[in-house]
Amino acid sequence: MKIRAARARHAGFSLIEVLVALIVITIGLLGLAKMASLGIASTNVAGDRSLAAIEAASLASMMHADRAYWAGGFAPASFTVTGGGGTTLSISASSLQANPACTGTGSNSCAPADIAAHDVNTWASDLASVLPPYLATVDCSTTVGVAVSCAIQIQWVENGVAVNAQQQGNMNSLAAPTYILYVVP
Repeated sequence: MKIRAARARHAGFSLIEVLVALIVITIGLLGLAKMASLGIASTNVAGDRSLAAIEAASLASMMHADRAYWAGGFAPASFTVTGGGGTTLSISASSLQANPACTGTGSNSCAPADIAAHDVNTWASDLASVLPPYLATVDCSTTVGVAVSCAIQIQWVENGVAVNAQQQGNMNSLAAPTYILYVVP
């Protein structure tokens, strides 16, 4: 008789055990939700970085296509392009600000400087459409007798993803990544 009474008291779960199990499961589900949101945010950050690399390569290929201007020493030594995120597009080099419409060959064809201006304007617009506010700097060596080489540097604003207390001090470097591409036109 005593054995049956002891078994009856120990059968099933108590309310405390059920509450502890629910708390453990809830904490686990919250952790999974945090990991999922971090994964989505990291994917967006990686996408911006990939787009910056693609856009820098795009300008590099435009430089290769218009060697008469870029490798001929006619390019400005340095110029900046800013835009993106609804800000006004700005190109610092006056020789590249005009955006001529090159429509064909013969009398409607463009000179190499016109093609370069058109390419830079098109590139700046494309960059503004895919990146948040950015600053692009193009530095070209213009030393006579030395092969021209250019550095395309793109810096943009990035949202911090899961920033902890240790990273808070370095937030400026985390929030403004830079992509640099070196090219010889």
